[in-house]
Amino acid sequence: MSDYFGKEVPKLGFGLMRLPKKGLHTDIEQVKQMVDLFMESGFTYFDTAYVYVGSEAAAKKALVERYPRESFTLATKLNAMLITSEKSAEKQFLTSLERTGAGYFDYYLLHALMEGNYKKYDKFHLWDFVNEQKEKGLMKHVGFSFHAGPKLLDKLLREHPEVDFVQLQINYADWENPSVASRANYEVAREHGKSIVVMEPVKGGSLANPPKEVKKLFDEYHPDMSYASWAIRFVASLDGILTVLSGMSNTAQMEDNLSYMKDFQPLNEEEQKIIHQAQRILGNSSTIPCTACHYCTEGCPKKIPIPEIFSAMNKQLGNGQMAEAVSDYQKVTASGGLASACIGCKQCERACPQHLNITDDLKKCAGVLEK
Repeated sequence: MSDYFGKEVPKLGFGLMRLPKKGLHTDIEQVKQMVDLFMESGFTYFDTAYVYVGSEAAAKKALVERYPRESFTLATKLNAMLITSEKSAEKQFLTSLERTGAGYFDYYLLHALMEGNYKKYDKFHLWDFVNEQKEKGLMKHVGFSFHAGPKLLDKLLREHPEVDFVQLQINYADWENPSVASRANYEVAREHGKSIVVMEPVKGGSLANPPKEVKKLFDEYHPDMSYASWAIRFVASLDGILTVLSGMSNTAQMEDNLSYMKDFQPLNEEEQKIIHQAQRILGNSSTIPCTACHYCTEGCPKKIPIPEIFSAMNKQLGNGQMAEAVSDYQKVTASGGLASACIGCKQCERACPQHLNITDDLKKCAGVLEK
C-alpha cells in the first residue's frame, strides 16, 4: 500500500505507546533523538492513540513541531470505551488534533475492536463518523485495530469494505495461538484485499528476551543478530504488510531496529525454518503471554501492576531465574499491589486484548513469588 503521495511506506513504524520516561514523565529529549534517527534513516510512519497517556503530546513536541508536515505520516485512534455519545466521539477526535497539532491524520483507526466492544462502534455510528472526516480531508486513510478471532474480522470487513487497512497483532509466537489467531486473522485480511499494519511483532518485548532454548537456536545461526530482529523481520517478510510497528523505548532499541530494517531483507529459507523451530519450542512454553499493553491496569481497584508482575514471573517460567523473578517482583510491588491482593473482579480480563486468565495467573504468581 502506498501513502496518499503515491510513495511506498517503509516497513518499520515507530509505535509511540512505550516511550522512554524521565521520572514520571515522558523523556522528550530522548524521544526527539529517536525521532531524528528514525527520520534520518528514511522512515516516516508514527503511531499513537488518544488513550496512550502523554503520547500524542510527545508526538507534537518531538515530531510535528520539528519536521515539515508532508515529511511524515501520523496515525492515531478513536477508543469507543470512553465514548458516551456521538458528540463525545467528535470531542475525542478534536482533542487528538489539538494534542498533536498535526492538522490532519494520515491514518486514523477505530481502536481495539473485539467481541466485547465492537457493537459500541455501531451504536454511536463511529464508522460513519470517520468516513465523514475522511471526506473532509481530516483523515487520509481509515482503518481499525483488532483483538479477536477471524470470524468477527471477516464480519467487520464484509460490513465495512470501505476501510483502507487493518491493524493486527501478528508475531511468530502467536502465529497459531488460538487466543490471538495471528495467521487466521492475517489470512482473512488478505482475502479481503486489505493492507495490514502489524502491532505487537515482538509481543510486548517478550520476544526480545525469549526462553533460553529459543535464544540458543538464534545464536547458533547468527550470534550478532538481536532476538527482536528475528521477530520484526518475520512479520515484515509477509505479503501485504503496510508497516510493522515497534514500540521502541530508548535510542538503543531504535538503533538496533534501524540496523536491519534500513536495508530490509526478508527472511531466507533457512531463517524461515529456524523460526518454525522457535514456534515449536514456544508451543511448549509455560510463560504468561502478556504484551504489557496495560489495558488491564487502568480500572484495577487494587492498583495491581499486572504486566510487571507477569514479567517478573516469566523470568522463572521462561528461564528458571527464580532469584531474579523474586527480586523484580519485590521491586514492582514495593509500594503495594501484591498479586495476592486480587479480589477476582475480572475487570482486567474483560479489558485484556490477549484474553488471558489474569486472575488465575495472579494466584499462581502469588503462590510462587510471595513465599
